[in-house]
Amino acid sequence: MAAYVSRYANAFADVVTAAKLDTAAIDQRLTDFLATWQGSPELREFFENPAVAVNDKVAILDKLNAKLGMQKELRNLIAVLISNNRIAHVSEVADGYRRLLQAQMGIHPAEIVTARELDARERSALLAEVGKLVGGKVEANFKLDATILGGTVVRIGSTVYDGSVRGRLDRLRDALISG
Repeated sequence: MAAYVSRYANAFADVVTAAKLDTAAIDQRLTDFLATWQGSPELREFFENPAVAVNDKVAILDKLNAKLGMQKELRNLIAVLISNNRIAHVSEVADGYRRLLQAQMGIHPAEIVTARELDARERSALLAEVGKLVGGKVEANFKLDATILGGTVVRIGSTVYDGSVRGRLDRLRDALISG
């Protein structure tokens, strides 16, 4: 992530926190804007075109906002991105903001890879154990990968907990080779 993306995400998170805004409402409007942004190549072209005056871009943003009903802080973030010619990175800023918000709330995003589909009870039990491991709530993205043969692989940030059969076999092979 570019340093400036992080600065915008941090600044927006600080504004949302300081103003005690409804984060769920902000997130919904941000999702709405991003869906519009990603769904309209013409809109992206217009906002990213350096030949179009910033005032014209902000005027279109305000017309779009009349339909989306964004909070003024969110509208201002997008206007600042437009003014500073960073609007092309709005999705990255949104992702950074969401990660910061999750960290403030003690939520740890995780990727959990299993060899087979887990039922609701197994998922719940696994999430509870991973939550104990990280000392907080876990928001997991489950993936299937039959090549791990069994067990689970949990990724939280840059940390990987490999409890897969494939991982155990690889570690056993390495131990046998190294003597």
